[in-house]
Amino acid sequence: MKRIEYFTRQEGDPAPLEKSVRRVVRFNEIDPMNIMWHGHYASFFEDARVALGDGYGIGYQDFYRQGYIIPVRRMQVDYLSPLQYGQEYEIKARLFYTEAARLDYDFTVLDLQGRTHARGCTVQLILDKKQNLLLAKPAFFEDFCQKWRLGQL
Repeated sequence: MKRIEYFTRQEGDPAPLEKSVRRVVRFNEIDPMNIMWHGHYASFFEDARVALGDGYGIGYQDFYRQGYIIPVRRMQVDYLSPLQYGQEYEIKARLFYTEAARLDYDFTVLDLQGRTHARGCTVQLILDKKQNLLLAKPAFFEDFCQKWRLGQL
């Protein structure tokens, strides 16, 4: 199966930043058919997104301390095969570089044998605390992106 690409990289863009988290399908996450309920994938994406953001110093609290919020504007999930109770899996998050004032993440949910069970993406916008949309990156995030472009992360 061809890999779904949610974001297009431009020539000269730095490689996406990556982070993974591991989990086990818990009893309260399965439906009556003994498979992962589809609605939980949003929280799995969140787990990986938080781990990546916090790991690089650009998480929710980092933006908030600077006076900004980063709500999810778009989320897409493509389900390929269900996870089952007790199954171990990994959620990989990748943050893609963009010149726009937003955060573009894609996600892959795979089992420990490397089989992909779901893919998806989110787009987060950057707003000030009065919920005004920013059209340019805030200075602290632009500084971060500059280091990313220069390979200094």
